[in-house]
Order: sequence, then structure tokens, then C-alpha cells
Amino acid sequence: MTSHRLITLSFVFYLLLFNLLAPNSTTASSAPLQLSSEKVSMEVYYETLCHHCTNFIVNYLVKIFENGLISIVDLNLVPWGNAKFTGNTTFECQHGPDECFLNTIDACAIDVWPDLNKHFSFIYCIETLVSEKKYPKWKSCFEKLGFDPAPVAECYRSGYGKELELQYGAETYALEPPHEYVPWVIVDGQPLYKDYKNFMGYICKAYKGTAAPNACSDLSINIIPMEKEDDAFHQL
Repeated sequence: MTSHRLITLSFVFYLLLFNLLAPNSTTASSAPLQLSSEKVSMEVYYETLCHHCTNFIVNYLVKIFENGLISIVDLNLVPWGNAKFTGNTTFECQHGPDECFLNTIDACAIDVWPDLNKHFSFIYCIETLVSEKKYPKWKSCFEKLGFDPAPVAECYRSGYGKELELQYGAETYALEPPHEYVPWVIVDGQPLYKDYKNFMGYICKAYKGTAAPNACSDLSINIIPMEKEDDAFHQL
């Protein structure tokens, strides 16, 4: 694992850093410049033991890796969800310590394996176990995928994983508009609210390139204007 200098500054610094880096963004994880790739930005804010997040990752998000749509998407996964800061460098998760642990493992995986296909396959494996109520066996994903567990273990033991989580927390707190539930899905800078399961249609609509995958032609894109939801949808 590439060595990292541990960040020990407070949450306030993280939040200020995100604001300074993206002052004109609609979200803290602002859509990157499209440049020649013309990829559509997509952010998924989630937590590991949330039923709705698990369902989205295992049954919906995975499809863009299967149908080729991922080729036009700049996907960023943010494992924080509805966690709350309890101090400058402490936090608690909605579904308890196990969720904080797995969120941190996901953060380490994303850092250790920056290749999207690799870290997504690991996260997908864990979420599949969550869906089967077998998440205590999460370590089996290393063997199943043929991944070396040592870098992720070192990331967690060293405390760097916690620092990554603090950064993800600051990013999530800085979202504008603020996230209301999880999964919180943003495509091309716009939150999809309850319509997040139709994210592929939004991706195809936002794509400005000339080489759209066949998946876009196969989709029946009938996007209803997004509306803000007022209920407690997906709070649990």
C-alpha cells in the first residue's frame, strides 16, 4: 500500500478544506471537469449495514459493470451514510460499531485499490454477505477475489482508515443540498432523491459524448422531474 501521512486535524479543518477546494460545487464531491473523457460524474453515499444501500449496490449499481455503462461514468463511493460526529475525531454509526468497522474497511479498500473495478468488486462481495446476513464472514472476500488482505489490514490497524472516514464524513456533511437518507445518489451534480434506482436513465441523459454504450439505447428513458421528499424515507 502506498504510504500515507496520517492526517490528525479536526473535523472542522476537513470541512473547511472541502469548502475551499470546491467553493462553486453543488455537492462536496463536485463533478470533475469532463475534459476529453466526457464521463458523467456519479456519487453514491452509503453505509455498509443499511438494507436499502445493500439492495442498491447488489441489485442495481452492479448492472452498470455488466452492461458497459460504467465506461461513461466517473463513479465515486462514499462509505459514511448517516454516521454522526460525536467529537472532532470521533463518530458513531447508525447501525452500531460493526457498521463503523465495515465502513472503515470499505474506505481502506477504496484507498488501497484505487482501480474502480477492484474496489467495487470487494465492496460488492461484502454487501452480498450483508444481504445474506453473513457479514461477519467479510474476510472471505479476500480469498474469493484473490486479493491480498495485508494492505487493508494495515490501513485499518494504523488508524489511516479512521482518517479516511473522517474525510468522508466531512464530505458528506458538506453536501448541498444536504443528504436526507441513504443511499444518496448524485448524477451529474444533481441528487436523484427517491428516483435513485433509475440512475442509469439519468446517466444516459447527462452523457454528452458520441460513444454512448448500447445500454443507453436499450433503456427506456422516461425521467420524471425530481422532487424533494419530506418523509423519513430510507432513514433506517
